Amino acid sequence: MNVPTYVWVATIIGIGGLLAFDYFFHVRKAHTPSLRESAIWSSIYVGLALLFGIGVWVFGGTTMGTEYFAGYVTEKALSVDNLFVFLIIMASFKVPRADQQKVLLFGIVFSLIARTAFIFLGAALINSFAWVFYIFGLILLVTAGNLLKPDSHDDEADGLIIRLAKRFLPASQHYDGDKLFTIENGKRVLTPMLLVMVAIGGTDLLFALDSIPAIFGLTQNVYIVFTATAFSLMGLRQLFFLIDGLLDRLIYLAYGLAIILAFIGAKLILHALHENNLPFINGGQHVDVIEISTGLSLSVILGVLLITVLASVYSAKGKAKTAVSGAKRHASEYLDLDYETDMVERERIFAKMVAEEDAIHKLPEKYKRLIHGEAEYTDLLQRAHAEHDKAQLRGGNS
Repeated sequence: MNVPTYVWVATIIGIGGLLAFDYFFHVRKAHTPSLRESAIWSSIYVGLALLFGIGVWVFGGTTMGTEYFAGYVTEKALSVDNLFVFLIIMASFKVPRADQQKVLLFGIVFSLIARTAFIFLGAALINSFAWVFYIFGLILLVTAGNLLKPDSHDDEADGLIIRLAKRFLPASQHYDGDKLFTIENGKRVLTPMLLVMVAIGGTDLLFALDSIPAIFGLTQNVYIVFTATAFSLMGLRQLFFLIDGLLDRLIYLAYGLAIILAFIGAKLILHALHENNLPFINGGQHVDVIEISTGLSLSVILGVLLITVLASVYSAKGKAKTAVSGAKRHASEYLDLDYETDMVERERIFAKMVAEEDAIHKLPEKYKRLIHGEAEYTDLLQRAHAEHDKAQLRGGNS
């Protein structure tokens, strides 16, 4: 189905307006969003995506509606997985909590621009060369295999993008609010804020190489591909702060995404065989294979994600890993005096760390093996307690 030009124009203006609203009303003034603020706006953006999908279903028909929801759910799940890496990148660059919103919004805008370019490039290739489906399918199968590697996120955290940014863009040691440049010793220099934006932008490009073939495996309608991708990115900033404490707990998400990407990869290769024109496969003739419907794809995607999330949230290992990684992260955040300057928020971070310590003490012995470098881990928590005692003493003397 061809989408009229005025619909494209209205859609792009609407998405641009949402991004502008997000910047001017939420991100422009640096602050740490509350859990309530994040929950409300995450719900609003998800609601807008669902309403848009219903509109597509009503005006475009059942096929377009199903394709949109399948694409949206898949891209949203991949976006949540991307948040793991964003969290690690911002921890690597020690981005102050109040400034993380701006970094995330930049990442979303850059990602939308990059993915839009990939979408139109992918559509042009598909229209000209049917064998591109083979390439897309293999990319997804390789990506699925990589997701099954242990500590795959840790590998990405110390990836090429971050190392290149730090090596070729030397910057000042300290942030100057959310400025990209500052004056140091009378000279204009980069700040770490610019570095982290480069790292996030570069990582977004790598993510696009996975996500765009995935959604093209569900639909070749460029309008559906674009809107499902765009709406999956909207609200990602708020979602980051909303599920910040849950990210570590989704220990089986990578396995679920691996199954989904492998499924879509197989679907693409089957489609490529059905449309085959390569002379060395079946003499250049179409291969009579089954085609997986979009409705079945949506059912598989939703089913796998539901099982994955429930298994992660309710598993004993998930709870244990949340406590161990959470205590380490919150201790590091509390000790970094530039990370959060609001005293109420600092107390909240410390309270989370103490609650996670209590949970760790109650863990069965087999789960305590999740603590890597126990001596350094214990020392980190002790230093956080010592710093808190000093802060309490200063507060009592003032």
